[in-house]
Amino acid sequence: MEETDRRREDDWFRENEEKLLEEARIAREKREQQRADLEEAGERQRLKDLHFMKCPKCGHDLVEESLLGITVDRCGFCEGIFLDPGELDQLFLKKDDERRGFLRRVLGF
Repeated sequence: MEETDRRREDDWFRENEEKLLEEARIAREKREQQRADLEEAGERQRLKDLHFMKCPKCGHDLVEESLLGITVDRCGFCEGIFLDPGELDQLFLKKDDERRGFLRRVLGF
C-alpha cells in the first residue's frame, strides 16, 4: 500500500513539476520586482529630499515669492531666480507693461 501511494505521489510530481516550477519562478520574479520598485521609490525620495527647493547654482534653500501673480523660486544666497514649468509662459502672456514691471521687480529697479 505504501509503495502504491509513493508511486502515485511520484507520478503527480512528474506531471505537475513543470507547472510548479513555473509558478515558483513567476512568484520569485514578482517579489524581486516589488523589492526593486521599493528600492527605486526610496532612492527617488532620497534624491528629492536632497534637492527639493535647493538652488541648482549654489545649493542653498529656495524661497517661493509671488511677483505679479507668478510664483518664482528665489535663492536667498545667490539671488538666483528660477521658474517652474509654465511660469515663463505666464510671463509672456502678460501685457508689455506688466512684463516690464515684472522684470524691474526681479532686477530690483
